[in-house]
Amino acid sequence: MLIHIIIVLIIVGVLLWLINNYIPMDGKIKSILNVVVVIVVILWLLQALGLLSGVGL
Repeated sequence: MLIHIIIVLIIVGVLLWLINNYIPMDGKIKSILNVVVVIVVILWLLQALGLLSGVGL
């Protein structure tokens, strides 16, 4: 399970890095996208570790 979590975090990080570097966007949109992705990843991580229950992600 730990390997699965690490792989997902690496994939999400690489995808976010690629989007930030190679897709031209306004700085505000990029910031909003980064914040949304970080919040979703934190919620998923909490749920995967069993610290957050009852949220359907």
